[in-house]
Amino acid sequence: MSSAALEATSELTGVEATSAHRLGGSVYEVELADGDLVVAKRHSQVSAVLAEAKSLEWIAEPGVVPVPAVRAHSEHWLVIEQIEPGQPVDAEAFGRGLAQLHLAGAPAFGAAPPDGPADAWIGLAPMFNQPVPSWPEFYATQRIEPYVRRTTLPWAPFEAVCSRLVDLVPEEPPARLHGDLWSGNVHWATDGRAWLIDPASHGGHRETDLAMLQLFGCPMLDRVLGAYREVYPLAPGWRSRVPLHQLFPLLVHTVLFGGGYASQALSAARAALR
Repeated sequence: MSSAALEATSELTGVEATSAHRLGGSVYEVELADGDLVVAKRHSQVSAVLAEAKSLEWIAEPGVVPVPAVRAHSEHWLVIEQIEPGQPVDAEAFGRGLAQLHLAGAPAFGAAPPDGPADAWIGLAPMFNQPVPSWPEFYATQRIEPYVRRTTLPWAPFEAVCSRLVDLVPEEPPARLHGDLWSGNVHWATDGRAWLIDPASHGGHRETDLAMLQLFGCPMLDRVLGAYREVYPLAPGWRSRVPLHQLFPLLVHTVLFGGGYASQALSAARAALR
């Protein structure tokens, strides 16, 4: 596969690719003849390449959080800027930038990035984005029900959550979300800044991004959230709503991996109704 990465990168960048180092899965660090380093990613699904490329461009557009530049893409390959890894330092800058990214907004709940496909992906799971008038409708029909239906989980607890979403979450305008904001997609660079990678962007509720950060951990999370709230204060009771917003990533992980994620999803549904 490294030969395919070399060939695709050379063709897409117009610069000869001289070596490729596999980072994991179908992701490669590729060195170009001019000394530059890029990351080449292969997706088997055509829509996945376009969805990620347009997501990267959309969250980069406000210029508030560092995002690797998209160098080029084809049906199955995405080539982006390579960012050298470092240690987490500037948690406050990340928190402020994430708040400003959310404030940049989206046209509607469920809106895909401009020119991005409605049929997108979150990791290896399909994810559909279709604009709808309200967040409760979006979350119920596009982020809870489709994933529960792909598991053996009982529908009743999740149906109860969906029926009460209007009362459970304060109304807010659509935020511009990263969409898959677990700690592995927060890439700390050599300058100590947090870069956002591997987005599954869409218009949604900002607490969903923050809940995902809390679900899988993030270095200096208290400092990140503190700086975030200074820029864009959260509505009262936001901590109690974390399980509700964690339902989506937990259901995705149940679909992909099963195991203990199913019981975690059920626990989150019950906690959301307390």
